[in-house]
Amino acid sequence: MRLPVMPPVGPMLAKSVPDIPPGMLYEPKWDGFRSIVFRDGDDVEIGSRNERPMTRYFPELVAGFRRELPPRCVLDGEIVVVRGPGLDFEALQQRIHPAKSRVTLLAEQTPASFIAFDVLAMGDDDLREQPFQVRRAALESALAEAGPPVFVTPATDDEAVARTWFEQFEGAGLDGVVAKPPGLRYRADQRVMFKIKHARTADCVVAGFRWHKSGPVVGSLLLGLYEEGGDLNHVGVAASFPMTRRRALLDELAPYRMDGFDGHPWGAWAGSIVGNPAAMAGSGSGAPGSGAPGSGAPDPAVAGRLPGGLSRWNRDKDLSWQPLRPELVCEVAYDHMEGSRFRHTAQFRRWRPDREPRSCTYAQLDRPVSFELAQVLTAR
Repeated sequence: MRLPVMPPVGPMLAKSVPDIPPGMLYEPKWDGFRSIVFRDGDDVEIGSRNERPMTRYFPELVAGFRRELPPRCVLDGEIVVVRGPGLDFEALQQRIHPAKSRVTLLAEQTPASFIAFDVLAMGDDDLREQPFQVRRAALESALAEAGPPVFVTPATDDEAVARTWFEQFEGAGLDGVVAKPPGLRYRADQRVMFKIKHARTADCVVAGFRWHKSGPVVGSLLLGLYEEGGDLNHVGVAASFPMTRRRALLDELAPYRMDGFDGHPWGAWAGSIVGNPAAMAGSGSGAPGSGAPGSGAPDPAVAGRLPGGLSRWNRDKDLSWQPLRPELVCEVAYDHMEGSRFRHTAQFRRWRPDREPRSCTYAQLDRPVSFELAQVLTAR
């Protein structure tokens, strides 16, 4: 491979702002795997945000890039999996698997698409010093005849249209809007774009915590919501506390700590995972309550998202946790849901001593209006 921009390259990044800024070019914010694609003839490489190669996990995209992309190019974009009317991030996560046979099977069952939104090089030309509006025009021209699995993200310079996208596209699984200055040069690993994401709050039960890697202080709080049937689902974590707050949390949680998992809503899951390494290696997307609570055998398809399951991205990461009596309620900020869980780490706001834990149900959550992904991709 001999291109004017060679791998690895870190992608240009965005910083969060509370509102859509004026005078920009606007795009939907896709919720997938950020990737930079390098093609030189039959040689194709897919780099991830952390600059690790992703090529082996997406053979159907490699074939599609050879068929649909210009012969020599470097593109920035997002790998997504489309299922039904919207994006399925949980299915996308399943695509990262060490077994070649599994990779091949999933490429057929849940094929991925690539949403292009920037170009770093075309032919022998390095375009990174060109203004974004010039790169955008080059991208549209280069991919004018491209077909699936390659798409070009919609873009507009109309702030009113961007606000409509912000409200509507969430129903298709997108999580906000990205704003880019028209004259922006491509700056790898720098937060020079702007992202505007949905911000909501929820009251959650705190049913456990994890230790911080630096020592005996709180790392994250394990959050739960009750289903209609009465099961407490693990919906995510709240983290990103200052160190002084981590120490204070340890004292605040002390009266609620349990000596073991007996009597805890997630006790059956915790005990069966600890005694079943195969289940711990599960890499699915569920939560307590999504299988058969109390059965003593967690569904391997959901074990990877349970408290104590193995991390899909770092199998050496310690995800063990300490149980708490589910009597504390806190308010957290979150952007959106992925299935029955928070898609990203929630942000702790405050304790809610006025809330009864059993009142913390899914009914309090906002549900985005349904919107067909096909309408997003035809918004160009």
